[in-house]
Amino acid sequence: MKTITTLTQEAIALLKALIATPSFSSEEEQTALLIEQWFQQNNIPFERENNNIWAYNQHFDAAKPTLLLNSHHDTVKPNQGYTNNPFEPIEKDGKLFGLGSNDAGGCLVALLATFVHFYAQENLPYNLVMVASAEEESSGKNGLNSVLKHLPEIDCAIVGEPTLMQLAIAEKGLLVLDVVVKGTASHAAHHNPDNPIYNAMPIISWLNSYQFEKVSEVLGPVKMTVTQINAGKQHNVVPAECHLVVDIRVNDCYTNAEILDTVRQQVKAEITPRSMHLNASSIPLSHGLVQAGIALSRTTYGSPTLSDQSVLSCQSLKLGPGETLRSHSADEFIYINEIEEGIELYIKILTDFLKN
Repeated sequence: MKTITTLTQEAIALLKALIATPSFSSEEEQTALLIEQWFQQNNIPFERENNNIWAYNQHFDAAKPTLLLNSHHDTVKPNQGYTNNPFEPIEKDGKLFGLGSNDAGGCLVALLATFVHFYAQENLPYNLVMVASAEEESSGKNGLNSVLKHLPEIDCAIVGEPTLMQLAIAEKGLLVLDVVVKGTASHAAHHNPDNPIYNAMPIISWLNSYQFEKVSEVLGPVKMTVTQINAGKQHNVVPAECHLVVDIRVNDCYTNAEILDTVRQQVKAEITPRSMHLNASSIPLSHGLVQAGIALSRTTYGSPTLSDQSVLSCQSLKLGPGETLRSHSADEFIYINEIEEGIELYIKILTDFLKN
Protein backbone atom coordinates (compact mmCIF):
# COMPACT_ATOMS: atom_id res chain seq x y z
CA MET A 1 0.00 0.00 0.00
CA LYS A 2 1.29 3.47 -0.84
CA THR A 3 2.00 5.80 2.04
CA ILE A 4 -0.17 8.86 2.53
CA THR A 5 2.88 10.99 1.78
CA THR A 6 3.36 9.28 -1.59
CA LEU A 7 -0.34 9.51 -2.42
CA THR A 8 -0.28 13.22 -1.56
CA GLN A 9 2.70 13.89 -3.80
CA GLU A 10 1.06 12.03 -6.67
CA ALA A 11 -2.24 13.86 -6.10
CA ILE A 12 -0.54 17.27 -6.30
CA ALA A 13 1.25 16.21 -9.50
CA LEU A 14 -2.11 15.16 -10.97
CA LEU A 15 -3.66 18.49 -10.01
CA LYS A 16 -0.88 20.35 -11.83
CA ALA A 17 -1.55 18.25 -14.93
CA LEU A 18 -5.30 18.94 -14.65
CA ILE A 19 -4.69 22.70 -14.39
CA ALA A 20 -2.54 22.59 -17.53
CA THR A 21 -5.34 20.86 -19.46
CA PRO A 22 -8.39 22.96 -20.41
CA SER A 23 -11.61 21.29 -19.27
CA PHE A 24 -14.56 23.62 -19.68
CA SER A 25 -17.94 22.02 -19.02
CA SER A 26 -18.79 19.48 -21.77
CA GLU A 27 -15.19 19.81 -23.07
CA GLU A 28 -13.44 17.60 -20.48
CA GLU A 29 -12.14 14.87 -22.81
CA GLN A 30 -8.46 15.50 -22.06
CA THR A 31 -8.76 15.72 -18.28
CA ALA A 32 -10.82 12.52 -18.40
CA LEU A 33 -7.80 10.85 -20.01
CA LEU A 34 -5.56 12.10 -17.19
CA ILE A 35 -7.93 10.57 -14.61
CA GLU A 36 -8.00 7.30 -16.56
CA GLN A 37 -4.19 7.29 -16.41
CA TRP A 38 -4.36 7.82 -12.63
CA PHE A 39 -6.49 4.70 -12.21
CA GLN A 40 -4.29 2.72 -14.59
CA GLN A 41 -1.13 3.70 -12.70
CA ASN A 42 -2.77 2.48 -9.49
CA ASN A 43 -3.96 -0.77 -11.12
CA ILE A 44 -7.62 0.08 -10.53
CA PRO A 45 -10.26 -0.96 -13.10
CA PHE A 46 -12.58 1.88 -14.08
CA GLU A 47 -15.55 2.67 -16.27
CA ARG A 48 -16.25 5.72 -18.39
CA GLU A 49 -19.30 7.26 -20.04
CA ASN A 50 -18.89 10.56 -21.87
CA ASN A 51 -16.40 12.39 -19.64
CA ASN A 52 -17.40 10.75 -16.34
CA ILE A 53 -15.03 8.15 -14.87
CA TRP A 54 -15.87 5.87 -11.97
CA ALA A 55 -14.39 2.93 -10.07
CA TYR A 56 -15.31 0.57 -7.22
CA ASN A 57 -13.26 -0.71 -4.31
CA GLN A 58 -11.55 -4.04 -4.96
CA HIS A 59 -13.71 -6.07 -2.60
CA PHE A 60 -17.08 -4.67 -3.68
CA ASP A 61 -19.96 -6.66 -2.16
CA ALA A 62 -23.47 -6.09 -3.50
CA ALA A 63 -24.92 -7.06 -0.12
CA LYS A 64 -23.29 -4.04 1.56
CA PRO A 65 -24.39 -0.39 1.50
CA THR A 66 -22.46 1.95 -0.79
CA LEU A 67 -20.70 5.24 -0.05
CA LEU A 68 -20.11 7.59 -2.98
CA LEU A 69 -17.03 9.79 -3.22
CA ASN A 70 -17.52 12.45 -5.89
CA SER A 71 -15.97 15.60 -7.27
CA HIS A 72 -15.83 17.19 -10.70
CA HIS A 73 -13.07 17.91 -13.20
CA ASP A 74 -14.76 20.54 -15.37
CA THR A 75 -14.17 24.27 -14.91
CA VAL A 76 -15.78 27.56 -15.77
CA LYS A 77 -14.03 29.74 -18.32
CA PRO A 78 -11.40 32.09 -16.86
CA ASN A 79 -12.61 35.61 -16.19
CA GLN A 80 -10.88 38.69 -17.63
CA GLY A 81 -9.19 39.57 -14.34
CA TYR A 82 -6.49 36.91 -14.61
CA THR A 83 -2.91 38.18 -14.41
CA ASN A 84 -1.47 34.63 -14.55
CA ASN A 85 -1.90 32.14 -17.36
CA PRO A 86 -4.95 30.22 -16.08
CA PHE A 87 -3.59 27.00 -17.60
CA GLU A 88 -0.12 27.27 -16.07
CA PRO A 89 0.21 25.56 -12.66
CA ILE A 90 2.30 28.09 -10.75
CA GLU A 91 3.54 27.16 -7.28
CA LYS A 92 4.45 30.22 -5.21
CA ASP A 93 4.41 31.11 -1.52
CA GLY A 94 2.77 27.82 -0.60
CA LYS A 95 -0.01 28.33 -3.15
CA LEU A 96 -0.79 26.44 -6.35
CA PHE A 97 -2.33 28.82 -8.89
CA GLY A 98 -4.41 27.82 -11.91
CA LEU A 99 -7.95 27.52 -13.24
CA GLY A 100 -9.80 24.78 -11.37
CA SER A 101 -7.15 24.46 -8.66
CA ASN A 102 -9.62 25.38 -5.92
CA ASP A 103 -12.92 24.50 -7.65
CA ALA A 104 -12.72 21.63 -7.53
CA GLY A 105 -9.34 20.19 -8.54
CA GLY A 106 -7.94 20.08 -5.02
CA CYS A 107 -11.03 18.23 -3.79
CA LEU A 108 -10.95 15.81 -6.71
CA VAL A 109 -7.32 14.76 -6.34
CA ALA A 110 -7.67 14.51 -2.56
CA LEU A 111 -10.66 12.18 -2.95
CA LEU A 112 -8.85 10.14 -5.61
CA ALA A 113 -5.91 9.70 -3.22
CA THR A 114 -8.32 8.75 -0.43
CA PHE A 115 -10.04 6.20 -2.67
CA VAL A 116 -6.68 4.60 -3.53
CA HIS A 117 -5.86 4.40 0.18
CA PHE A 118 -9.00 2.35 0.88
CA TYR A 119 -9.24 0.56 -2.47
CA ALA A 120 -7.70 -2.82 -1.52
CA GLN A 121 -8.81 -2.95 2.12
CA GLU A 122 -10.83 -6.02 3.00
CA ASN A 123 -13.97 -6.33 5.13
CA LEU A 124 -15.08 -2.72 4.80
CA PRO A 125 -18.68 -2.31 6.04
CA TYR A 126 -19.44 -0.06 3.04
CA ASN A 127 -18.60 -0.35 -0.62
CA LEU A 128 -16.81 2.69 -2.02
CA VAL A 129 -17.45 4.13 -5.46
CA MET A 130 -15.36 7.05 -6.74
CA VAL A 131 -16.87 9.21 -9.48
CA ALA A 132 -14.90 11.97 -11.20
CA SER A 133 -17.77 13.78 -12.89
CA ALA A 134 -18.19 16.21 -15.76
CA GLU A 135 -20.49 19.15 -16.47
CA GLU A 136 -20.96 20.14 -12.82
CA GLU A 137 -20.43 23.84 -13.49
CA SER A 138 -23.12 23.89 -16.18
CA SER A 139 -25.50 21.39 -14.49
CA GLY A 140 -25.27 19.55 -17.80
CA LYS A 141 -27.18 16.47 -18.84
CA ASN A 142 -23.97 14.40 -19.15
CA GLY A 143 -22.71 14.95 -15.62
CA LEU A 144 -23.08 12.94 -12.40
CA ASN A 145 -26.83 12.71 -12.94
CA SER A 146 -26.23 10.64 -16.09
CA VAL A 147 -23.98 8.17 -14.24
CA LEU A 148 -26.31 7.34 -11.37
CA LYS A 149 -28.28 4.81 -13.41
CA HIS A 150 -25.11 2.71 -13.77
CA LEU A 151 -24.31 2.69 -10.04
CA PRO A 152 -25.74 0.60 -7.23
CA GLU A 153 -28.08 2.32 -4.80
CA ILE A 154 -26.10 5.02 -3.00
CA ASP A 155 -26.69 5.15 0.75
CA CYS A 156 -24.63 8.25 1.51
CA ALA A 157 -22.08 10.46 -0.20
CA ILE A 158 -19.19 12.86 0.24
CA VAL A 159 -19.20 15.52 -2.46
CA GLY A 160 -15.87 17.27 -2.82
CA GLU A 161 -16.22 21.04 -3.00
CA PRO A 162 -14.06 23.68 -1.30
CA THR A 163 -15.32 24.06 2.28
CA LEU A 164 -12.00 24.59 4.14
CA MET A 165 -12.58 20.97 5.25
CA GLN A 166 -15.54 22.09 7.34
CA LEU A 167 -18.78 20.10 7.18
CA ALA A 168 -21.48 21.50 4.90
CA ILE A 169 -24.37 19.41 6.22
CA ALA A 170 -27.00 21.07 4.02
CA GLU A 171 -27.05 22.82 0.66
CA LYS A 172 -29.67 25.04 -0.90
CA GLY A 173 -31.37 23.87 -4.07
CA LEU A 174 -31.87 26.01 -7.15
CA LEU A 175 -35.02 26.82 -9.09
CA VAL A 176 -34.76 29.26 -12.02
CA LEU A 177 -38.00 30.59 -13.45
CA ASP A 178 -38.69 32.34 -16.72
CA VAL A 179 -41.68 34.63 -16.17
CA VAL A 180 -43.56 36.26 -19.04
CA VAL A 181 -45.88 39.10 -18.05
CA LYS A 182 -48.44 39.82 -20.75
CA GLY A 183 -49.86 43.16 -21.83
CA THR A 184 -51.17 45.02 -24.84
CA ALA A 185 -48.82 46.46 -27.43
CA SER A 186 -49.48 50.06 -28.44
CA HIS A 187 -47.99 53.39 -29.47
CA ALA A 188 -46.45 55.13 -26.49
CA ALA A 189 -48.35 58.34 -27.26
CA HIS A 190 -51.71 56.70 -26.51
CA HIS A 191 -53.19 55.77 -23.16
CA ASN A 192 -52.63 52.08 -22.39
CA PRO A 193 -53.82 50.64 -19.06
CA ASP A 194 -52.33 47.24 -19.93
CA ASN A 195 -48.60 48.01 -20.16
CA PRO A 196 -46.76 44.72 -19.37
CA ILE A 197 -43.87 46.59 -17.76
CA TYR A 198 -46.25 48.20 -15.30
CA ASN A 199 -48.01 44.85 -14.89
CA ALA A 200 -44.68 43.35 -13.90
CA MET A 201 -44.10 45.86 -11.08
CA PRO A 202 -46.45 44.27 -8.48
CA ILE A 203 -45.07 40.84 -9.44
CA ILE A 204 -41.50 42.03 -8.81
CA SER A 205 -42.64 43.58 -5.54
CA TRP A 206 -44.25 40.30 -4.44
CA LEU A 207 -41.15 38.29 -5.38
CA ASN A 208 -39.03 40.72 -3.38
CA SER A 209 -41.18 40.74 -0.26
CA TYR A 210 -42.76 37.29 0.02
CA GLN A 211 -41.43 35.12 2.83
CA PHE A 212 -41.93 31.35 2.76
CA GLU A 213 -43.14 30.17 6.14
CA LYS A 214 -40.64 27.37 6.80
CA VAL A 215 -37.16 28.53 7.77
CA SER A 216 -34.41 25.90 7.92
CA GLU A 217 -32.28 25.73 11.06
CA VAL A 218 -29.21 25.21 8.86
CA LEU A 219 -30.00 26.96 5.57
CA GLY A 220 -32.29 29.76 6.71
CA PRO A 221 -35.15 31.04 4.55
CA VAL A 222 -35.93 30.46 0.89
CA LYS A 223 -34.46 33.36 -1.11
CA MET A 224 -36.10 34.68 -4.30
CA THR A 225 -34.25 37.21 -6.47
CA VAL A 226 -35.23 38.81 -9.77
CA THR A 227 -31.96 38.77 -11.70
CA GLN A 228 -32.99 39.76 -15.25
CA ILE A 229 -35.70 41.88 -16.85
CA ASN A 230 -36.24 42.47 -20.55
CA ALA A 231 -38.98 44.30 -22.41
CA GLY A 232 -39.33 46.60 -25.39
CA LYS A 233 -37.13 47.49 -28.36
CA GLN A 234 -38.26 51.01 -29.30
CA HIS A 235 -38.81 54.11 -27.18
CA ASN A 236 -42.20 54.82 -28.72
CA VAL A 237 -43.70 51.32 -28.60
CA VAL A 238 -45.29 49.69 -25.57
CA PRO A 239 -44.32 45.98 -25.86
CA ALA A 240 -46.71 43.06 -25.59
CA GLU A 241 -44.58 41.20 -23.03
CA CYS A 242 -42.15 41.77 -20.18
CA HIS A 243 -39.74 38.94 -19.42
CA LEU A 244 -38.32 38.27 -15.96
CA VAL A 245 -35.81 35.72 -14.71
CA VAL A 246 -36.14 34.67 -11.07
CA ASP A 247 -33.36 32.89 -9.17
CA ILE A 248 -34.75 30.95 -6.18
CA ARG A 249 -32.49 29.32 -3.60
CA VAL A 250 -34.54 26.62 -1.89
CA ASN A 251 -33.96 25.39 1.65
CA ASP A 252 -34.34 21.81 2.83
CA CYS A 253 -37.89 22.43 4.12
CA TYR A 254 -39.35 22.52 0.60
CA THR A 255 -39.11 20.69 -2.69
CA ASN A 256 -38.70 22.69 -5.87
CA ALA A 257 -42.19 21.56 -6.90
CA GLU A 258 -43.73 23.04 -3.73
CA ILE A 259 -41.99 26.37 -4.34
CA LEU A 260 -43.17 26.45 -7.95
CA ASP A 261 -46.76 25.72 -6.90
CA THR A 262 -46.72 28.65 -4.47
CA VAL A 263 -45.32 31.08 -7.04
CA ARG A 264 -47.90 30.00 -9.63
CA GLN A 265 -50.72 30.51 -7.13
CA GLN A 266 -49.58 34.08 -6.39
CA VAL A 267 -48.19 35.34 -9.69
CA LYS A 268 -50.52 35.93 -12.62
CA ALA A 269 -48.10 35.36 -15.45
CA GLU A 270 -46.71 32.61 -17.68
CA ILE A 271 -44.13 30.75 -15.58
CA THR A 272 -41.70 28.18 -16.96
CA PRO A 273 -39.09 26.45 -14.74
CA ARG A 274 -35.74 25.81 -16.43
CA SER A 275 -35.27 22.62 -14.41
CA MET A 276 -36.83 20.90 -11.41
CA HIS A 277 -34.13 18.45 -10.32
CA LEU A 278 -31.70 20.75 -8.48
CA ASN A 279 -33.18 20.18 -5.04
CA ALA A 280 -31.84 21.06 -1.62
CA SER A 281 -29.86 18.37 0.17
CA SER A 282 -28.86 17.58 3.74
CA ILE A 283 -27.45 15.03 6.16
CA PRO A 284 -28.38 14.68 9.85
CA LEU A 285 -25.99 15.83 12.56
CA SER A 286 -26.25 12.34 13.99
CA HIS A 287 -24.91 10.66 10.82
CA GLY A 288 -21.64 8.80 11.28
CA LEU A 289 -19.80 10.87 8.66
CA VAL A 290 -20.76 14.10 10.39
CA GLN A 291 -19.93 12.77 13.83
CA ALA A 292 -16.54 11.57 12.59
CA GLY A 293 -15.82 15.07 11.33
CA ILE A 294 -17.02 16.73 14.52
CA ALA A 295 -14.70 14.43 16.49
CA LEU A 296 -11.85 15.96 14.47
CA SER A 297 -12.91 19.50 15.47
CA ARG A 298 -14.68 20.21 12.19
CA THR A 299 -17.56 22.69 12.33
CA THR A 300 -20.94 22.33 10.59
CA TYR A 301 -22.79 24.85 8.44
CA GLY A 302 -25.30 25.23 5.61
CA SER A 303 -24.04 26.07 2.13
CA PRO A 304 -25.83 28.56 -0.16
CA THR A 305 -23.96 27.38 -3.28
CA LEU A 306 -24.98 24.57 -5.61
CA SER A 307 -23.02 21.38 -6.28
CA ASP A 308 -23.57 17.85 -7.59
CA GLN A 309 -25.31 17.13 -4.28
CA SER A 310 -28.41 18.54 -5.96
CA VAL A 311 -28.79 15.47 -8.22
CA LEU A 312 -28.41 12.94 -5.39
CA SER A 313 -31.39 11.48 -3.56
CA CYS A 314 -29.31 10.10 -0.68
CA GLN A 315 -27.96 11.86 2.40
CA SER A 316 -24.79 13.72 1.42
CA LEU A 317 -22.03 15.77 2.98
CA LYS A 318 -20.16 18.54 1.14
CA LEU A 319 -16.55 18.58 2.26
CA GLY A 320 -13.24 19.49 0.70
CA PRO A 321 -9.99 21.48 0.75
CA GLY A 322 -9.93 25.03 -0.57
CA GLU A 323 -12.25 27.97 0.05
CA THR A 324 -15.49 28.66 -1.79
CA LEU A 325 -14.79 32.41 -2.03
CA ARG A 326 -11.83 31.66 -4.33
CA SER A 327 -14.01 29.73 -6.78
CA HIS A 328 -14.42 31.40 -10.19
CA SER A 329 -12.07 34.19 -9.09
CA ALA A 330 -9.16 35.65 -11.04
CA ASP A 331 -5.80 33.98 -10.33
CA GLU A 332 -7.59 31.11 -8.58
CA PHE A 333 -5.40 29.13 -6.19
CA ILE A 334 -5.33 26.53 -3.47
CA TYR A 335 -2.76 26.19 -0.69
CA ILE A 336 -0.59 23.10 -1.02
CA ASN A 337 -1.05 22.39 2.68
CA GLU A 338 -4.83 22.46 2.20
CA ILE A 339 -4.50 19.48 -0.15
CA GLU A 340 -2.21 17.71 2.31
CA GLU A 341 -4.61 18.37 5.18
CA GLY A 342 -7.58 17.42 3.01
CA ILE A 343 -6.24 13.98 2.20
CA GLU A 344 -5.32 13.37 5.84
CA LEU A 345 -8.75 14.46 7.09
CA TYR A 346 -10.69 12.54 4.42
CA ILE A 347 -8.82 9.39 5.42
CA LYS A 348 -9.34 10.00 9.14
CA ILE A 349 -13.06 10.71 8.75
CA LEU A 350 -13.63 7.64 6.60
CA THR A 351 -11.50 5.45 8.87
CA ASP A 352 -13.61 6.47 11.86
CA PHE A 353 -16.88 6.14 9.94
CA LEU A 354 -16.03 2.71 8.52
CA LYS A 355 -14.97 1.21 11.85
CA ASN A 356 -18.24 2.11 13.59
